[in-house]
Amino acid sequence: MRIGIPKEIKVLEGRVALIPAAAAEMVRMGHEVYLEKSAGVLSGYDDAAYRSVGVQIVDNAKALYDTAQMVLKVKEPQPQEFDLLRRDHLLFSYLHLAAEPVLLKALQDIGLTAVAFETVQESGGGLPLLAPMSDIAGRIATQIGTHLLHRPQGGKGILLGGLPAVERGRVVVLGGGVAGGNAAVVAAAMGAEVVVFDHSRHKLEQMRALGPNVTGLYPFDNLIKREVIAADLVIGAVLITGERAPHLVSADTVRQMDPGSVIIDISVDQGGCIETTRPTNYANPTFVWEGVVHFGVTNMPGAVPRSSSQAISAALIPYVLQLADHGCDATEALRKGINVRGGEIIHPALQRKLA
Repeated sequence: MRIGIPKEIKVLEGRVALIPAAAAEMVRMGHEVYLEKSAGVLSGYDDAAYRSVGVQIVDNAKALYDTAQMVLKVKEPQPQEFDLLRRDHLLFSYLHLAAEPVLLKALQDIGLTAVAFETVQESGGGLPLLAPMSDIAGRIATQIGTHLLHRPQGGKGILLGGLPAVERGRVVVLGGGVAGGNAAVVAAAMGAEVVVFDHSRHKLEQMRALGPNVTGLYPFDNLIKREVIAADLVIGAVLITGERAPHLVSADTVRQMDPGSVIIDISVDQGGCIETTRPTNYANPTFVWEGVVHFGVTNMPGAVPRSSSQAISAALIPYVLQLADHGCDATEALRKGINVRGGEIIHPALQRKLA
């Protein structure tokens, strides 16, 4: 199969779908891999590194899309890429279509088949292509939140972990899954007082095991409201596979937070779990609403493209091989990843959204 890897064009997005070592595996298995010129540079991989393993370099996006049968990219197609896609393309990337109605309609109109990284699901319920980016998003959410709490960034001017004679900062994490769990790990290690909300007792046990400064609570509305109002940093990390994230925090609750508090909503690419969230990008990452600093970047792992590209490549390789060799019905996990087939909406969550 001819596999095309375009250069990502989302604002300040530097990831690449396959690093050279991963691309070499595809070539070794008999597939043709094409890379748009300079697509790996921001991740630390120049064109020569790809050429050395048998990847063919293509001068521009049009030539790449014209050549490819499978379009393998990290972020969802941007509007300026819609005209490059064809009915016979197999698109494999992050899509988040529940929160992207314009993109969903465009893919339907094109009539192609699209498999979303974030909905590829193994039998135990795991999301193997979402997990590595959730690892990274959770960790950098706390790092970014720590920085945004600094006064020059508009924050209330606190050291999140505290120190002798100084109160610890308070962090609330909504969701104890991969992203939320990683956010809690970093916040707890810094010494903050951390409260994690989740429905799963098992996840709450894991969060409590991080240390005596971590509390796990069931997400009753009144408890969420109480803890969010008292928080210095709130991190939203709610996921329902393929669906728009539910709002767990209302605008009225945000209005009652202290000025200079910070909200980071990792769920923003699925619509956000905090009512006041809206998408931003790394060129203009924050906005202030009722005195509270909001960070809503929809490609958070793009801030660390080298690490992110290495992580996603390792996760992708077995699935790209299965798709290239046997198609999108090769395994049950890949079948669950199909969002659109021949222009028809396939994923149950998207079907429910449109019902």
